[in-house]
Amino acid sequence: MSKVIHLTEAGYQKLKQELDRLRSVERPAISAQIAEARDKGDLSENAEYDAAKEAQGMLEMRIAKLEEQLAGARIIDESKISTDAVQILNRVILKNHATGKEVTYTLVSESEASLREGKLSVGTPIAKAILGHKKGDKVTVSIPAGNVVMEIMDISV
Repeated sequence: MSKVIHLTEAGYQKLKQELDRLRSVERPAISAQIAEARDKGDLSENAEYDAAKEAQGMLEMRIAKLEEQLAGARIIDESKISTDAVQILNRVILKNHATGKEVTYTLVSESEASLREGKLSVGTPIAKAILGHKKGDKVTVSIPAGNVVMEIMDISV
């Protein structure tokens, strides 16, 4: 049974495009590499053949993972996202009480996470700590360096 993951429409399309590319471009390319290496003779001592077969195995694992994610994907209707309490797809501004520094994150599924873009996975300690809390709430986040108290300054979509 596939695990349910919540995605934006853009996130779903990105996964679908990657799967299509792997199936239509990468898979035939690796098959060609295997055929070429096979034509070179003895397979027992053929490093090119072994490398191509290993690459094929990795590719097939990635394809299977993407197929599983897409099968369990639920596209979130962004127009129905509430800002009453923190939930997936909310943009939150957090203030670290120890440093006074503010950070802004958008909570997304694991497959869409990118700290460079300010997209934080709902599976991270920070996201888990703030999910369900309201603007103005102070939450304690347990991180490897210790506990940090953060205040939810704003919630938006």
